Amino acid sequence: MILSNRKLVFVVDDDPGILRGLKRLLREYGYDSLLFQSAKAFQAHDDFGGAICVVLDIQLDGESGIEIRYRLAEAGISLPVIYITANDSDAIRTAAMESGCIAYLTKPFPAKLLIELIARAAAGPA
Repeated sequence: MILSNRKLVFVVDDDPGILRGLKRLLREYGYDSLLFQSAKAFQAHDDFGGAICVVLDIQLDGESGIEIRYRLAEAGISLPVIYITANDSDAIRTAAMESGCIAYLTKPFPAKLLIELIARAAAGPA
């Protein structure tokens, strides 16, 4: 499989407006998206093989996106994670970086930056 041909991005955020906006943005740049409005819905998903990465909100309906990232890793799922958050702090940023994410973005973030990060994830390890 040629990694650069993959076009699916998972988006996990409990804000329907963010989900709609990211779906439109990704479609505009030629990416398909699979949207999850809760941590529970994302964790019930079991097919991670075709995805480029996951755009994961850090604060989800009472759950931590960072904890979800650790659970993925424990399950042997090495999907690259781009965190997004509206509640930035040094402690959260440090915990996010230590969890092994490829990027940490504070809402609102530049759309072009997110697309560049996804393209980098699609290209695979350098």
